[in-house]
Amino acid sequence: MPQIDYYFAPISPFCYLAGDRLETIAAKCAATIRYIPLNAPALFPRTGGQVLAERHESRKTYRLQELQRWSARLNMPLNLQPAFFPANPAPASYAIIAAAKVGGDVAGLVQAFLRAVWAENRNIAEDEVVKDILAAHGFDPKIADKHMLMAAETYMANLEEAAARGVFGVPFYIVGDQRFWGQDRLEDLDLYLSGKL
Repeated sequence: MPQIDYYFAPISPFCYLAGDRLETIAAKCAATIRYIPLNAPALFPRTGGQVLAERHESRKTYRLQELQRWSARLNMPLNLQPAFFPANPAPASYAIIAAAKVGGDVAGLVQAFLRAVWAENRNIAEDEVVKDILAAHGFDPKIADKHMLMAAETYMANLEEAAARGVFGVPFYIVGDQRFWGQDRLEDLDLYLSGKL
């Protein structure tokens, strides 16, 4: 059974636009998913990229157009200027790491945090928002607190692992030695797992 290592950030609009397509592909191809939240702004300068605020205006303009086009194409609501962006991704990431440790609807949880930022104007850095989203997906709202030290250590380790494995942006998917960057490469991932690419 193949494993998809999914590197993502719970504040990334492109991770949001991936929706549940990864999970659909994994189910179809009998693959498992390892969810690996990371601090994308810390990854970018280590791998030749730039954080959004430091990018040239032409890149910022293109990013907004791409988000608009993909939002329309996928029929997914997306606020181009969310009320709480950027927000500290650590609290949501810790919650996801803790949820993965105890088991449950991790996929739904990941998508809920992304939706909270880009479609619901919620602040995923706020404790009450994190706990509400955890509870809504069947998790003990206190698991992030209970597993805080482990989650913080894992979050830092995820960044090191990502950099070591050639991850330079999010969403990023790795199967074996094959790398796929961007939600617009999910079709290629599907073809690869299906033996057609």
